[in-house]
Amino acid sequence: MTDRAPRRILTAAATALLAAAGLTACADDTGGASQPGKVGVVAAFYPLQFLAERVGGDTVAVSNLTKPGAEPHDLELNPRQVGEVVDADLVVYLSGFQPAVDEAVEQNGGDRTFDVAGVTPLRDAAAGGHDHEGEAEGEHAEEGGGKDPHVWLDPTRLATLGDKLAERLGKADPDHAADYTARAGALRTELTKLDTEYADGLRTCRRREIVTSHTAFGYLTERYKLEQIGISGLTPEAEPSPKRLAEVAEEAREHQAGTIFFETLVSPKVAETIAREVGAKTAVLDPLEGPPADGDYLSAMRTNLQTLRTALDCS
Repeated sequence: MTDRAPRRILTAAATALLAAAGLTACADDTGGASQPGKVGVVAAFYPLQFLAERVGGDTVAVSNLTKPGAEPHDLELNPRQVGEVVDADLVVYLSGFQPAVDEAVEQNGGDRTFDVAGVTPLRDAAAGGHDHEGEAEGEHAEEGGGKDPHVWLDPTRLATLGDKLAERLGKADPDHAADYTARAGALRTELTKLDTEYADGLRTCRRREIVTSHTAFGYLTERYKLEQIGISGLTPEAEPSPKRLAEVAEEAREHQAGTIFFETLVSPKVAETIAREVGAKTAVLDPLEGPPADGDYLSAMRTNLQTLRTALDCS
């Protein structure tokens, strides 16, 4: 990631520009948060957009600060995006994951924010190597306190975030509080079904280790009693050292891994290097940091499940 100091300068300059020009926020291409008669919600990245849209329904207008296809870790905010934060009725974000958003919220968010990092305890970050059913090993830390932000990859935790978001929306818009609660309950039912599908689908597998280019799947592996072997740490663009590549190749051979996983928004080159070294295939395992090409969170998670079942030889 880039230094935090330049981000502060950019955010402060953008805020000053908006104030001087008297600009108001306008919608981005993903759907604006400034529609008359609706609660304007700004989501920091895709899973929070999905959550806000499902819980908010037709009484909210949701915009996403992270454009489709962009890597959310490295988001930089332009003046118009800062303006969206300024004008939003509610900003939904995850502190420690996107420093530019943290700084914009700190300077402009006031009491109009909902930080999902404060809803459910976050796991300690795993730097790579084995992540044994939730026991993080390693010293690397994601910026923001050494916590793994990918909480949405556990459907049960995402359901809890939905319940709490409904409460927060109810405070911002009391007239529709019961509607938000009902929609969060309906979403919880869908996510509970997804959780059951994962538990049943991954219960009987010949292998339980997944080798991933990006150590993003700790919540998923913890929930379903799998083991994550990460080539690099939580920051997907981090370059693993030759030593780390050799260690992962050795572990992949040890566990007879037939598939090396890479993610949608980052180059597959590192995963392909390991795969060639150990004679394995590669496959996409989507961490859902950005919107899927087709469908939504639920359909993408089901695609991940089928990918895992194939790779782990599940009966």
